[in-house]
Amino acid sequence: QVQLVESGGGLVQAGGSLRLSCVASGRALNVFNVHSMGWFRQAPGKEREFVASINWNGASTSYADSVKDRFTISRDNAKATVYLQMNRLKPEDAAVYYCAKSQQYGTTAYRTIGDFDYWGQGTQVTVSS
Repeated sequence: QVQLVESGGGLVQAGGSLRLSCVASGRALNVFNVHSMGWFRQAPGKEREFVASINWNGASTSYADSVKDRFTISRDNAKATVYLQMNRLKPEDAAVYYCAKSQQYGTTAYRTIGDFDYWGQGTQVTVSS
């Protein structure tokens, strides 16, 4: 069984920072270091949207325009963990954040929901103005 577990969400004031983590376990642990990983978010009443992704070795990353220069994705394959450092948070960043594993081997930092096959349960990020 593939498991991805996010943590690190919470309530923060606008302009503040949070660091999200996503740990892989089970079968995901065996393939974590050869697959791309991504972060997506979904706000109430909105569709799930791409936030950031990283290829298997961290050499390639991709960001949504709305978070570029504020968010940083990284990974530690030895710990089977992917991170999302979120700085200068805005109220519009509030959402449930999900991590996901790519279907294909991870030479590319994928951006499309359909490119990912396993998802975590999500962690809530709330930003007060």
